Amino acid sequence: MSARPPPLAEPVPIAKFFKSARDRTKHIRVELSEYEGHPLVNVRVWQTGSDGVDRPTVQGIALAVRKLPELARALAKAETRAVELGLLKVEPAE
Repeated sequence: MSARPPPLAEPVPIAKFFKSARDRTKHIRVELSEYEGHPLVNVRVWQTGSDGVDRPTVQGIALAVRKLPELARALAKAETRAVELGLLKVEPAE
């Protein structure tokens, strides 16, 4: 039997980037968090309110952390296919 991971006191930020170059009020946050004792990876749209406070929206997904390798593989496949279809330009490595 595997031991449970230690609880997360608060979400662990992983990445944050604007959803669009034109709209600086919405951004995507990737975080590790916990819900009812279950570790999650949360990919969610956040919006900055008129008061300057960022708030999560209902747009996004939360998956069990154990699904993270599967999600990473799916996103890598999507990136490869988007490049093949000419939908995404790959920046050369520096």
